[in-house]
Amino acid sequence: MDRLSNTVRPYAWGSTTLIPELLGVAPSGEPQAELWMGAHPGGPSGTARGALDEVIAADPVRELGAAATAKFGPRLPFLFKVLAAGSPLSLQVHPDRAQAQEGFAAEERAGVPLDAPHRNYKDDNHKPELICALTPFDGFCGFRSPADAADLIAGLGVDSLKPYVDLLHAHPEDAALREVLTAVLSADRAELAHTVDEAAAAAARIGGPYAAFVTLAHHFPGDPGVIAAMLLNHVVLQPGEAMYLGAGVPHAYLSGLGVEIMANSDNVLRCGLTPKHVDVPELLRVVRFDPSEPAVLRPEASPSGEEVYDIPIDEFRLSRFVRVPGAEPNDITARTPQILLATAGRPEAGGLSLAPGESVFVPAGEKAELSGTGTVFRATVAA
Repeated sequence: MDRLSNTVRPYAWGSTTLIPELLGVAPSGEPQAELWMGAHPGGPSGTARGALDEVIAADPVRELGAAATAKFGPRLPFLFKVLAAGSPLSLQVHPDRAQAQEGFAAEERAGVPLDAPHRNYKDDNHKPELICALTPFDGFCGFRSPADAADLIAGLGVDSLKPYVDLLHAHPEDAALREVLTAVLSADRAELAHTVDEAAAAAARIGGPYAAFVTLAHHFPGDPGVIAAMLLNHVVLQPGEAMYLGAGVPHAYLSGLGVEIMANSDNVLRCGLTPKHVDVPELLRVVRFDPSEPAVLRPEASPSGEEVYDIPIDEFRLSRFVRVPGAEPNDITARTPQILLATAGRPEAGGLSLAPGESVFVPAGEKAELSGTGTVFRATVAA
């Protein structure tokens, strides 16, 4: 079992306080957006045996187990994070595996450098992800019904938005959503910026369900993503609740602290709320225009005390243990690799005491036991 030393990412949208509060340290005044745990080459965790990606590469079967290595190859198939949003992240979507393979191959054939700002696909993998709230966590996920989106937009009383309202009343629903998103992202930026400003002013006067869009417009004045976000469900997760984001589902995070786990991929197609490249045709190829209620996940308890977040993929599995004084130790030995993260109390993993924000890597098959009191999140592979 390896205690991990982890990299904090200082992205501009990061909170200056949430990760320091978790770790029990004084804020530096700089944004701290993500605490990475895992073997991603862009920021592998450190261990007493060396960088975790190098440890795994030296003996993948020993570290990952035969089943995970056979299924996902000789690398840890997930990246585990603590995410702290102090301001909105970009409105984005991720491709499925076939789309990623096709898009990556096309850009490779075209000779687009991996670090080019207009490059869409950094690898050939999909990027499903799960976010679990540690504090109230504010975001957007998936499309509202066109009728609901039409009512929301019409309620602003902005004349230049009326064409979008009319389009949303068309049928079928997926075509209506596609037409409006296409129109918003393809509009003249200067003209649309004036509409966004009018919409933001109206939202500020009305408040209530429009407050989130005031926040977006404050951080991204004139950005088409402010209007695009009105097509999406606004979700506020309470601590312990989670949201799974599969391929093609547009989403954005606004604020809050959460535990996030995802497949090892950097593939992001942006819809707005960003100064970065937006490839509208490729985005429209990837987005799934299926309206749905946001699926808020709550953990399912097992007799062992493990609370599991049920999701439809194998690359990762997230669960938690909320240990109380006097509880019997939990045997969590598994045939797949694990990362254990403490978020409250002072639990122990294999005799190692963990303060909030501290984590350990458990190689496949290694005897592992949880004791002490507190909350521990467990990231592993469902192979």
